[in-house]
Amino acid sequence: MQDLKTDQLTKRFLQPFARKAVSPPPIWLMRQAGRYLPEYRKVRAEAGSFLDLCYSPKLAAEVTLQPIRRYGFDAAILFSDILVVPDALGQSVRFAEGEGPRLDPLKSVADLSRLALSNTHDKFARVCETVDRLSKSLPRETALIGFCGAPWTVATYMAEGKGSSDQAAARSWAYRDPAGFSALIDILTEASVAYLSAQIEAGAEAIQIFDSWAGSLADDQFARWVIAPTARIVKEIRKRHADIPVIGFPRGASALLKTYIDGTDVDGVSCDTSCPLQVMQAIARTGKAVQGNLDPLLLVAGGEALDKRTDAICAAMTGLPFVFNLGHGIVPETPPENVARLVTRVRAPRS
Repeated sequence: MQDLKTDQLTKRFLQPFARKAVSPPPIWLMRQAGRYLPEYRKVRAEAGSFLDLCYSPKLAAEVTLQPIRRYGFDAAILFSDILVVPDALGQSVRFAEGEGPRLDPLKSVADLSRLALSNTHDKFARVCETVDRLSKSLPRETALIGFCGAPWTVATYMAEGKGSSDQAAARSWAYRDPAGFSALIDILTEASVAYLSAQIEAGAEAIQIFDSWAGSLADDQFARWVIAPTARIVKEIRKRHADIPVIGFPRGASALLKTYIDGTDVDGVSCDTSCPLQVMQAIARTGKAVQGNLDPLLLVAGGEALDKRTDAICAAMTGLPFVFNLGHGIVPETPPENVARLVTRVRAPRS
């Protein structure tokens, strides 16, 4: 990534990606727009289905803005879902209440004929209209993050037809027919580049690639299905948008985090709750920005336990390019007042 533009460096969230330490650290939270907020639940009921909410620029922009109004986070992240990409490609995606996503599963390379990059324009355009609305509505000091799911993680849902505990369908396909599975990964990689580029052109100032199931792979498979396609996305985005930070989130893969950073050349990483603070420090000392790793359940518990861990993370990362965040997304049962407590604690003056 080249040096950020002067106007971008006025935004605290973006400064760590230019290798700058910020005190107190910038803060945003994964899933900061969501069911824990009563105002979100009201809009969600108005929207109808979850995908209808994702594809409604007016409503998606509104729920993205809600936590910014409440807490003044340093960054907003586009409200959408990683499964917009397979849905736009032509695979049927629906969300069953209380059960999560349901897709018509892809079982073999023959099923890839159901997918077409030419189908994606209209649905990607709706999401990018949300980005455009947000770029015009956010406070001047608030950065806007776009995102996509990483090809591996999205492929696990496409192969299984739903979320799973072990990603067995995708892992089995990759072992049984690596060439066929590679064809699916290639489609997703190309679609992700187009999708992220469109978000950036609409106003996104940083992007995050969510690889939620990266940790389910053996190291050789991790290299092929996580690192290689992510590196291609980073390379292509950098060709088109050299000044946009790219953040990776290989959840569950702390043991391979250095390998991931070296192999993908991301500008920063989000770290899950299992990632030791010492590992985060070591990464940040190389100049890469680091986000994470507060346990989302501590945000539910609140109180002294939340304060103590928040202080420990901030102390460990002082003087390093760091963004305060969770190790995964906010869970629905989180009390909104605990989020306010966290923001106040992170921003408290420290000697």
